[in-house]
Amino acid sequence: MIKDDCIFCKLANGVFPTNTVYEDAHFRAILDNGPATKGHTLILPKEHYDDLFALPPETAAEAMKLAKKLAAHLKETLSADGINIVQNNGAAAGQTVMHYHLHVIPRYEDDGQKILWDPTAPAEEELKEICRWVAL
Repeated sequence: MIKDDCIFCKLANGVFPTNTVYEDAHFRAILDNGPATKGHTLILPKEHYDDLFALPPETAAEAMKLAKKLAAHLKETLSADGINIVQNNGAAAGQTVMHYHLHVIPRYEDDGQKILWDPTAPAEEELKEICRWVAL
């Protein structure tokens, strides 16, 4: 399904011009128009899924395979020192467009970007309790 009011559906399906670096029957990878660093790429499924939770497992697996392939290519061709692969789900997690997508972000020494968090220091008992709740 493609949503008529979804900008990423339109970008993924060629309604608007993009700086496309990869395309197949299921995905389009485009350079981000507001990149964190040189080569920052978005992997967009051509079908609409709001987030990871709506994504079929096989599509999630294919997206990650493509991210790995693209990351290796970007690292080599742009001489990146590292790569971040970022995927946000929900506004609280930083998702601003409700269409599943992966960010593949080449990283360079001293690029000034911070894709990090401030570590907390939970007590051991709290960790054990959480582990009991979430263990699969």
